[in-house]
Amino acid sequence: MMNYNTAFFEAAFGTPSQLGVSDLPEIVFTGRSNVGKSSLLNKLFNRKSLARVSSEPGKTITVNFYRVSAGGAGGDVRFVDLPGYGFAKRSAGEKRRWADLLDYYFRTERNIKAVVQLIDMRHPPTEDDIVMLNYLLEMDYPFFVVLTKCDKLKVTARSRRRELLREELALIGGRPVIEVSAVTGEGIDELKRAVEKAVFG
Repeated sequence: MMNYNTAFFEAAFGTPSQLGVSDLPEIVFTGRSNVGKSSLLNKLFNRKSLARVSSEPGKTITVNFYRVSAGGAGGDVRFVDLPGYGFAKRSAGEKRRWADLLDYYFRTERNIKAVVQLIDMRHPPTEDDIVMLNYLLEMDYPFFVVLTKCDKLKVTARSRRRELLREELALIGGRPVIEVSAVTGEGIDELKRAVEKAVFG
């Protein structure tokens, strides 16, 4: 069982050449720029500001590594925060760098145990979300979907979105879908169980 209280920021890399060897199991978080990745990681690690929450989505294009002790299971696990996609104000050069960085990350030999694909529950998956899901399916990576910001929906609206998402996410088959809130902590324990199942089987 992982001890999330041991989490610490390890490194941030902005170019493919900086990415080191994948010598530990990795749990990878992906999603669009304003989906709430940093807030969710902070809630997962039980820290207020370990993962930096930017006031300007898409401003920073780096792969951020966090390290967590696996406790009695032995060894450590890396949590990887990939730069968010779909930020319209990004320049053509920045978009190319983003694409090159992510392509290099996924196409090198990395010990990826699971990709956690974040989608804002309040809205249908964006075109970029669908592209990312299809990419994960095509590359045959183990992944599951986490629906963020579920606390911002009232009961009726949330139930309706849940129904629509069954069709909107039909392409992922029977893979897990977890509703979470970085504000209330709802779904965090379920997310931890999914992560540990991916790492330890």
